[in-house]
Amino acid sequence: MKDSTKCVWGAESLEHLGSVSMPIYQTANFGFKDTEEVLKAVRGEEGKYLYTRWDNPTVKLAEKKIALLEEGEDSLLFSSGMAAIICSALAFLSKGDKALAFRELYGEAINFFKNILPKFGIEVSFVKDYEELERELNKRTKLIYFETPTNPTLKVIDIAKVKALAEKYKTLVFVDNTFATPINQKPLKLGADLVIHSASKYLNGHSDLIAGAIVGRNELIGKIKAMRRVLGCVLDPFGAWLLIRGIKTLDIRVERHNKNALELAKYLEKQSKVNKVYYPGLPTNEYYELSKKQMKGFGGMLSFELKGGYKEAKGFVERLRFRILGASLGGVETIITHPASTSHSMLSKEEREILGIKDGLIRVSLGIEDVEDIIEDFDKAFNYL
Repeated sequence: MKDSTKCVWGAESLEHLGSVSMPIYQTANFGFKDTEEVLKAVRGEEGKYLYTRWDNPTVKLAEKKIALLEEGEDSLLFSSGMAAIICSALAFLSKGDKALAFRELYGEAINFFKNILPKFGIEVSFVKDYEELERELNKRTKLIYFETPTNPTLKVIDIAKVKALAEKYKTLVFVDNTFATPINQKPLKLGADLVIHSASKYLNGHSDLIAGAIVGRNELIGKIKAMRRVLGCVLDPFGAWLLIRGIKTLDIRVERHNKNALELAKYLEKQSKVNKVYYPGLPTNEYYELSKKQMKGFGGMLSFELKGGYKEAKGFVERLRFRILGASLGGVETIITHPASTSHSMLSKEEREILGIKDGLIRVSLGIEDVEDIIEDFDKAFNYL
């Protein structure tokens, strides 16, 4: 199956009384006719369920669809993207171990690696490039974590290159594929061991769900699943049902997101009040050639920096009509974010500027509206500056 067919038909069946839509198994626990059935559920046999914190039929279908899309052996769902990151990291890290992360990350991910993991006796180093990554790797390094493209400056990291460096110490490579989606990029095929998503974003696509996902080999997913049972951060059945519904249109939504972002990026490049446009699909972008090699499409996310700084950015975003001014992304509606005051506000001004996040930076998650209307809206906002 190709991706759009996987979105619609992947892991689906009519075994639930012929229901075309997967039923919501809104139950905490499951009953059994005898103790042998209980034991089968405890052992985790296929199709047997004991307790929704362990497994649930609705959640399981959503997990199978995501695994198919990422071309992984198995997948797990969590109550949020951060829960997926934290649970997965804790499954493989112990006191005395070392973790490496590229420094351009979502703000709360930085907070977790910088401030939480060290409390457990785990050393964490942030790296800026492949040379620094290679220097920091040693036999204690258990995982490397990064996003590609990164949030919010859309840097593209060479997954195969990171994997080649990690092989020396058999270090696990974790890739956050939220911005790209499994439609535009398949990190497991490029050497990643685990792929993480904030499923609240493109996988769901309708801004009405908080969820996280991780995909990988069976033995790795098994270790994370054991940790998830203890921490209790599993996605609820209704949330999984919303995710199944969203995934069915993922491929066609991403196609429009890609188109709209590229058109807006080209438009922004021509604006005299814009200092820089961050979008890997522009031929002028430093990551353009790598993006063409690693990605099928360039994604629905872009950022741009206004010359006037914070005051100009504030005035601009508040004058747009077709947008949601908020902190998320990946919905059918265009969502505008000012990273310095939202996603990366917990960092100091100096820390943000090291990451290239200036006060005039604006991040745009392109929706599926007609791009002509979006550009006209941007035109009017620029006229106020």
